[in-house]
Amino acid sequence: MSDSIVEAVRERYASAALQVRSGEAACCSPNGDDAVTRDLYAESETSRLPADAVAASLGCGNPTALIDLHEGDTVLDLGSGGGIDVLLSARRVGPAGFAYGLDMTDEMLALAQENKAKAGAGNVAFLKGRIEDIPLPANTVDVVISNCVINLAADKSLVLRDAFRVLKPGGRFAVADVVVEGQVPESFRTNMEAWVGCLAGALEVDVYKELLSNAGFGEISMEITRRYTLEEAGIDPATAEREWRDADGKLASAFVRATKPLNTSTEVARPAASTRGGCGASGCCR
Repeated sequence: MSDSIVEAVRERYASAALQVRSGEAACCSPNGDDAVTRDLYAESETSRLPADAVAASLGCGNPTALIDLHEGDTVLDLGSGGGIDVLLSARRVGPAGFAYGLDMTDEMLALAQENKAKAGAGNVAFLKGRIEDIPLPANTVDVVISNCVINLAADKSLVLRDAFRVLKPGGRFAVADVVVEGQVPESFRTNMEAWVGCLAGALEVDVYKELLSNAGFGEISMEITRRYTLEEAGIDPATAEREWRDADGKLASAFVRATKPLNTSTEVARPAASTRGGCGASGCCR
């Protein structure tokens, strides 16, 4: 199913980027009524950004607000989309710091490059690639952020292992993502529309923590920030399976934090190429 997920996600977010570039609102405008994307950024943050960077923000949180960024830090945003979190991070780390954005969708990368130019951000670079196979050397970045993208990957363990690889010892992992508390019906897990909408691929809370631990992370924490009814999550309660008719509140946005231990060996292996798969994408949209 992973190849199908890649193409479905790529198509969805390419379409969202083209909508923004044509002057239309993307499918889930952060200024609209969508329960997941609204009210994530303060006006003081967005007022100084290109309008298209804000319009293309399809996330479920504000990862730049959940962690302290320091002058001179190097930041990597997994699934950077139109670049909103990269540009905010670049501003906070200052000229001595740097912010990378990684995305697999050509249309989103083109939009992000336009937004970089409009913002006059000299300490920013956007890279093309998958979030399971980050095109950076080991021990390169101080902070890894992401905004409602890891749930889109077919194999989250590869994503977390490669994020661990590129972080310096003592580096920090701070992402916003959709999670689930309780079991998800198998038919929902294999529903492509629900997957590209950031729902079917959401990890259970304990599984997420376990995968982070298996990747080598410590100081793991998860903070639920918003819970959603089925309707808010874009699921028609009338057609929900019986076991999910009591699912209100089980789907939620969360801040996920972890740290790469200081005593980690500087030789961190990249996940085997033969096992890589899945997708990196541009943000969350129902």
